[in-house]
Amino acid sequence: MRYLTDRKRAEGRGSAHSGTAHHWSMTVSAVALAVMLPAWLYIFGHALGGTRAEVLATFARPFPAILTALVLVVAMRHFAKGAQTLLEDYTHGSTRKIAIIFATSLAGVLAATGLYALIKIAL
Repeated sequence: MRYLTDRKRAEGRGSAHSGTAHHWSMTVSAVALAVMLPAWLYIFGHALGGTRAEVLATFARPFPAILTALVLVVAMRHFAKGAQTLLEDYTHGSTRKIAIIFATSLAGVLAATGLYALIKIAL
């Protein structure tokens, strides 16, 4: 008869040793978004009703352009990590892998497209 303690039975099945880092990453990005998003929404809101020339002039200035780039990158990274956590919790097998790859790719494509558009506007 093999006698295994609870610890020995659980060893190798649990922690991937990245939970704390993931939690802190999500917390830091959430706080960063909570600080940046109101300022970005204010800038975007003022540019929203303007003419094309006014919008181009707004986003050609350094602060709105840099803030927009930061919001895009941080928001898409936060989305990708959050979607990965959600998918790991609720999907299994190859569906999980495909869904995580899709969510991460979607976040990357959206960030790249937004940054490309911003560079075209700012320059």
